[in-house]
Amino acid sequence: MGIFSNKTAVITGASRGIGREIALKLAQGGANIVLAAKTKDPHMFLEGTIMSVAKEVEALGAQALPYQLDVRDADAIPGLISATLERFKTIDILINNAGAIYLTDTLSTEAKQFDLMHAINVRATFLISRACIPYLKKQGGHILNLSPPISLDPRWLSPHVAYSMSKYGMSMCTLAMAEEFREDNISVNSLWPKTIIYTAAITRLMGEDSQKSSRKPAIMADAAEWILRQAPSKVSGNLFLDEEVMAHAGISNLDAYSYVPGAELTPDLYIS
Repeated sequence: MGIFSNKTAVITGASRGIGREIALKLAQGGANIVLAAKTKDPHMFLEGTIMSVAKEVEALGAQALPYQLDVRDADAIPGLISATLERFKTIDILINNAGAIYLTDTLSTEAKQFDLMHAINVRATFLISRACIPYLKKQGGHILNLSPPISLDPRWLSPHVAYSMSKYGMSMCTLAMAEEFREDNISVNSLWPKTIIYTAAITRLMGEDSQKSSRKPAIMADAAEWILRQAPSKVSGNLFLDEEVMAHAGISNLDAYSYVPGAELTPDLYIS
């Protein structure tokens, strides 16, 4: 029996990158995995679909429910909840991982880009959390948002205020919901990488050479696992960095997570 046996985890943006890595980590622990993402059929430029990750989950001996979902569609969220409960009966973990990023300044950010970031990052986090909470209340559980510590340093605001607003909005959900649902035994935390994690989004923003100064998504999955193993009443309302969590887990040597051992790593956004 794995540590997450009989637990059901709903993970948005789970077709690739960090979402996929967390899905596989929780599957290794025996969790049922609900893969909620847009990509059902192979993408021309991006690797991974909910169907391919479902096969990976099942190869680990866990059960998977691939569910095609555009997190911007509020009317589609009840269908996700119904399908999850019909298949697995409970919702124990929610990972709000889906995200959109445009690192553009005010004059360069178009309305559709602003709307996309806010719809996927903060609005979906709020609405999907809201939909899951009545079921998390029944037995206690976890919400984990992939969002940063809140820093009002102008260098994190002036270059890309629209993106920062949307990610800080996710972190505000963490701080607010942790307190609002503390008596319901629901833990709400955020997790953010201290250094760049090499994903498709980073490739688009920084190019393939950025892999040399990046870490693997596995560090985020291992950090997420530690948070989700804790009793909900004990760990809530934190805006964690991955290195901080690994230290709590007793792991100080993080060399194995680097693509190039010993290379100088690039700090992520919002890291002073």
